[in-house]
Amino acid sequence: MNIYNEVANLATSFFVMYKTLIRPILFLFDPEKVHHLTFLFLKAMHNLGLGGLIKDLYQVNIPSLKREVFGITFPNPVGLAAGFDKNALLFDELSNFGFGFIEIGTVTPKPQQGNPKKRLFRLKKDNAIINRMGFNNEGIDAVIKNLQRRKNKNLIVGGNIGKNTQTPPENYTQDYITCFKALHPYVDYFVLNVSCPNVSSHAKLTDKDYLIELIKVVQKENKSFAVQKPILLKIAPDLNTLQLDEIIEIVSETKIEGVIATNTSVSREGLLSENKKEWGGLSGKPIADKSTQVIRYLHKKSNGAFPIIGVGGIHSVQDALDKIEAGASLIQIYTGFIYEGPSLIKKINKAISST
Repeated sequence: MNIYNEVANLATSFFVMYKTLIRPILFLFDPEKVHHLTFLFLKAMHNLGLGGLIKDLYQVNIPSLKREVFGITFPNPVGLAAGFDKNALLFDELSNFGFGFIEIGTVTPKPQQGNPKKRLFRLKKDNAIINRMGFNNEGIDAVIKNLQRRKNKNLIVGGNIGKNTQTPPENYTQDYITCFKALHPYVDYFVLNVSCPNVSSHAKLTDKDYLIELIKVVQKENKSFAVQKPILLKIAPDLNTLQLDEIIEIVSETKIEGVIATNTSVSREGLLSENKKEWGGLSGKPIADKSTQVIRYLHKKSNGAFPIIGVGGIHSVQDALDKIEAGASLIQIYTGFIYEGPSLIKKINKAISST
């Protein structure tokens, strides 16, 4: 019992002192290795029975936080974006930090290693990350095995799906269908990832006609199931107004359930960090305004015709409130979770509940 108490006290101190003590230490090491070590640490904590402690520290149960969006009741509007738990290894444990939903993936039909390392870079001066992971994941079969071990049956889980890097353009749709059919029994909603800048051969995925075709094929497959799952489109933050108008037209024509705005950016405007020239997708504080502007444009131009999940640069309560004010029904965090620590989720939820 004494050992348990000591471990519990250590775990509590770890999270409380995250920004002042723990983060500076973690940031001394390679970010991809730290990511894997963090997963091992969190898994070990839960195996020791400390999941309840994390729940007590971070979860909030406030009825006013519930959101009914595309037919799903979310316990709160703050989710974890795709990319953090690609292979559904830790979604149950991560939910204890107070997330209202967890999005796993991006998942592809076949396992793939992604781009060569080094492929993940911290931009400390900018509170940002550049990644060029390249859809590294263990493939659909491995992800399903992990999802089958799900403990929290009430947790809302989204499935972010994509194509394998080596898939030729004529087979893109089949990759999405393969993932969609296999994942359908295990997730609550789907995200078609067509906007990641870290994989090759994405030109076709920016074509309006092809996107309409892809969505309609996936929707047809969706209707073959007794229970249909919401389908969302994840878009880039670098789209101009004409391209955003096309997104609105795509949603209108296909009646897709919603949009996630936004993915990572290829822009490097205003960055201060030394490794700002690394290629890949930029996430974090520098894209906060750009993402919010996309949300505001889509929401206003469409007259709020469809739900938007806002993601991009949420590092504070105000960042989250800005996204919601712009028209986001739900929000997601990723880089802010890494830089600000798990307390950010609770702070945002409490602020939203009081507005």
